[in-house]
Amino acid sequence: MTYLELYNNIMRKKSFLCIGLDTDIDQIPDHLRTKEYPLFSFNKAIIDATIGYAVAYKPNLAFYEAEGAEGWKQLEMTVEYIRKKDPSVFIIADAKRGDIGNTAERYAKAFFVNNDFDAVTLSPYMGKDSIAPFLKHQGKWAIVLALTSNISADDFETLPLTGSIQLIEDLSVLYDSEGLYYTQPSSVGAPLYKSVIEKSMRWGSINNIMFVVGATRPQKLAEIRMFCPNNFLLVPGVGAQGGTIAEVARFGMNKSCGLLVNISRSIIYASKGEDFAQAAAEKAEEAAKEMALYL
Repeated sequence: MTYLELYNNIMRKKSFLCIGLDTDIDQIPDHLRTKEYPLFSFNKAIIDATIGYAVAYKPNLAFYEAEGAEGWKQLEMTVEYIRKKDPSVFIIADAKRGDIGNTAERYAKAFFVNNDFDAVTLSPYMGKDSIAPFLKHQGKWAIVLALTSNISADDFETLPLTGSIQLIEDLSVLYDSEGLYYTQPSSVGAPLYKSVIEKSMRWGSINNIMFVVGATRPQKLAEIRMFCPNNFLLVPGVGAQGGTIAEVARFGMNKSCGLLVNISRSIIYASKGEDFAQAAAEKAEEAAKEMALYL
């Protein structure tokens, strides 16, 4: 899916809602746990109820991998079902992978070839090697963790970069394998997440690189838009974590929307009873209607 196709889908549905399918076997309604495929049964009902409002779904792989082979099977069933219901929906594997070389290539094959995901969330800690294999797949996206919404994000992500003077005899070490020149960080004292975004923007394009920026730091979105004006941002943290759609739109929206706002628990667990799908639909509709105002 291209940038333009994603934007067109947003405008067609008047929504930039991404629904996180963090389907926890311990949290789904009791009457579904006796089903042959309880995770898929829950997801199917949620998808049927909300697909008119969502432009993207984001299964969190931890909840499926925790159930072993049966969990992975139900993840595959979920992806296939979304494709059947609406082929235009953007499907994100929330996997947070981050390894190098042939390992990253195999992860890319798992999600983009063996499964029909549009995007994968990735940790950039190991550098370009951990991202580049995903960018080789036409029409697929790498979603790079930048400034996340969890409390301990400040352990690393917001630490200021420090400068250093280094004598280098062999200037070839300043170039990567493709001949691209890498300088010292542009501004000493800038936070680490800024360097992550600025550098990884050069690895791909607005058609295949997206960044995770948490809704719990809305004013940081405005700062990020100053040096990253065009890339899409995947924004978690709305709802249960306290972020709001209004603040995300105010600080993070660009001329092409440029946002996928992820809401998980406050939609999919809006009710623990047999009316869970209807309750999810009402929450999704409420979010989409607000988003339409900003579009």
